Amino acid sequence: MSVIPCEQNDDLRSKIESFAEVLKTRAHTLGGHMLDEKDFYNSGLFRGAIERIRGQYSATMRPKLEFAQHVLNHLEDNNYIASWDKADSENRSDIRVKLYSGKNAVIGLTGGMDGNNTAIFERPANADEFVIWSMMTNPASDPRRNAWSGIHTRLSAEMISREQRVDGVIIWDMVCGTIGRPCPKIASQREARLTDVGPFRVPPTCIYVFPAIAPGPNRPSAPAQALEDVELLLSFYTCFKCRSDEVNYVSFEVEEHAGEIARRTTVRRGGCIQRESEMMTIRRS
Repeated sequence: MSVIPCEQNDDLRSKIESFAEVLKTRAHTLGGHMLDEKDFYNSGLFRGAIERIRGQYSATMRPKLEFAQHVLNHLEDNNYIASWDKADSENRSDIRVKLYSGKNAVIGLTGGMDGNNTAIFERPANADEFVIWSMMTNPASDPRRNAWSGIHTRLSAEMISREQRVDGVIIWDMVCGTIGRPCPKIASQREARLTDVGPFRVPPTCIYVFPAIAPGPNRPSAPAQALEDVELLLSFYTCFKCRSDEVNYVSFEVEEHAGEIARRTTVRRGGCIQRESEMMTIRRS
């Protein structure tokens, strides 16, 4: 049992670690820097180049937004949503979706769930539904740690402390179903369960349905909504060939003692508890 079906690709992780060692020891032989080995490593050139590349990969949302655009165009073209547009903010990219019921949904697009950006969200006042869409595009990352850290450690704390309602989470990106992150959902009937979206072939998405209320001391029990009550998530579910036993339902319990607030997070899938925390005190930085 796990908070998300996929897991870290140990073989890929081993190859990354091996290649990193080669890169560290042979980097001075690359490029036209005209430095000998000692001067090369003392100059800071290698460390500076690594930090530059790391920053370029982690800072930009462009590839993630491009993937989201292909997905949303596919949803719109196939009549699962009425329309969509994007509104870039300082800290994240918010996407506005018009649903066929007339509801306004807002998607908060972010990177890995275990990053600080997960805690930087604000449910718009005019949003009938608010969903966070996480794209963890680093194949070397651990998807199970990423998902649990984001949902329990970060999101639940912010939802309770700031009384912010989140209707659900989508964890899904262009790496899903590739050799970098094999998807167990397409282990059988692969072709039947893949969907062509622009230049991508994607497996069914991972959907997490959250409570209809913001949990808190005055709302100590916050069970997950039904999937049918969150129209945007239902659109993703239907369009991308999900199955009922693959949908995750997230509930929270809250207690307050001596001025401290604690919560328990429970994730259920297929009628079974996949992961559940202890009653843990909220610690916000």
